[in-house]
Amino acid sequence: MRFLVTGTAGFIGFHLAQRLLAEGHTVVGLDGFTPYYDLALKRRRHEILAGFAGFTAREVMLEDAQLTAEEVAQAQAEIVVHLAAQAGVRYSAENPRAYIDSNIVGSFNLLEALRRQPPRHFLVASTSSVYGANRQQPFEERHNTDQPLSLYAATKKATEAVAFSYADLYRLPTTVMRLFTVYGPWGRPDMALFRFTRNIIAGEPIEVYGAGKQMRDFTYIDDAVEAIVRLCARLPERDDSRAPYQVVNVGGGRPVGLDEFIAIVEDAVGRKALRRDVPMQPGDVPATAASTAVLERLTGFKPATPLREGVRAFVSWYRDYYGA
Repeated sequence: MRFLVTGTAGFIGFHLAQRLLAEGHTVVGLDGFTPYYDLALKRRRHEILAGFAGFTAREVMLEDAQLTAEEVAQAQAEIVVHLAAQAGVRYSAENPRAYIDSNIVGSFNLLEALRRQPPRHFLVASTSSVYGANRQQPFEERHNTDQPLSLYAATKKATEAVAFSYADLYRLPTTVMRLFTVYGPWGRPDMALFRFTRNIIAGEPIEVYGAGKQMRDFTYIDDAVEAIVRLCARLPERDDSRAPYQVVNVGGGRPVGLDEFIAIVEDAVGRKALRRDVPMQPGDVPATAASTAVLERLTGFKPATPLREGVRAFVSWYRDYYGA
């Protein structure tokens, strides 16, 4: 099949494109190569994808409406997976404009292009952060998401709402994937696992937010990709009475405390961390836990990679890539 994937130089987009190409699909990968983190890491991911005959790389900022429309028209994709976004809860307080431009304007431009060149299925990445101040656990797709605690979460919630309107107005089959703390090899340098591994190996302190009492539902990258691939084939119901639109949590449903997570990283690295306790940051939620019932019903799959195994895989990759 012909896929268009945005954000293929990013962490999840890279892994998804690699899986699709390995299965014989063709992939057009759009990425803007923004300098939010190490561009060399992003370039290396695309170099690996370029080794597949079915991959076409395009450097495109989705904020450019005309260029986005041209790329969509040329790709003639059957399935579009929109993973490109400005990520990071804390950075959204420092550079809010980047989130409005990338997550809202960029997503709008893509949807406008898809309205004219509709695929069989449009999948868009959202985040567990949209659950915000909701205290019901585990998070279910039907729960209220009207109280985002960060601008990052607010822009993702806005993207969900805009996508719904396009699904309803133009009968564009749309699946929103709320991803829960995806981690693994080739991960982002701003993520906790990357920072903890780097600092512990270097003998530098790690910053521990909220005295280590936060809880996170971690999702290994291979599990996240498996879920996305299966969801590609599960189009939302399409009839005259409702929009062809569905929201699906992608997470394991097994939250782990930050203290336990640090201990697992220490074990994988083989060294104790030097800790520096700092207050919880504005915009952070105290706990995330995914209900996986909808994902299991639609795909028959639930992320199950043990955290200890996934962390070991990341640390092994980190040592190899950075020669640490």
